[in-house]
Amino acid sequence: MKKKYRITIYRDWCKGCGLCVAYCPVKILRIDEERKVSVMDEDRCVGCLMCEYRCPDFAIDVKEREEVKV
Repeated sequence: MKKKYRITIYRDWCKGCGLCVAYCPVKILRIDEERKVSVMDEDRCVGCLMCEYRCPDFAIDVKEREEVKV
């Protein structure tokens, strides 16, 4: 089963530079109308952490989602 990731954006810290958008290999990030980064499709995240590593303001956090056992 493919791993899933949770992407947390700290919008107060984001200055909308677009580095995370440029480095995302699956193109799931965008700059929205408020000039902040937003996630378009979190389920497509591959967990490469390029957005987190490239953000100069530490405004992105990527963590593996916990599986819910039923």
